Amino acid sequence: MTGEFLRFLVTSGIAAVVNLASRYALNRLMPFEVAVVIAYLIGMTTAYVLARLFVFEVSGRSVASEFRRFTIVNLVALAIVWLVSVGLARLLFPAIGFTWHADDVAHVIGVLSPAITSYFGHRLYTFARRPT
Repeated sequence: MTGEFLRFLVTSGIAAVVNLASRYALNRLMPFEVAVVIAYLIGMTTAYVLARLFVFEVSGRSVASEFRRFTIVNLVALAIVWLVSVGLARLLFPAIGFTWHADDVAHVIGVLSPAITSYFGHRLYTFARRPT
């Protein structure tokens, strides 16, 4: 495992905690399905800042360009997070009778699910060196 990937996992872990804590707070104000999306956006912004500062080398692109690319990669990851989280919480867990913090467990699994695809998406696209 490379140092870059380990830094990515640590910074992504911090962003995941922000995501999960945000979802927990937002869930008091709105339905789970909506809270997952808004919390993801909060966590995504946290992840971008941390990845830019601590994980990837300077790409030569503007912050706006990087953030657009970061958003594209994360839209794919958001779909994965939402499908896994909601699929577990609303379909699989009720079907198997799992009730112990079902929304929380589903969301944790959902947030963790796109870790590898996101790393490569950011490494090869978001923060890839700009051609000179």
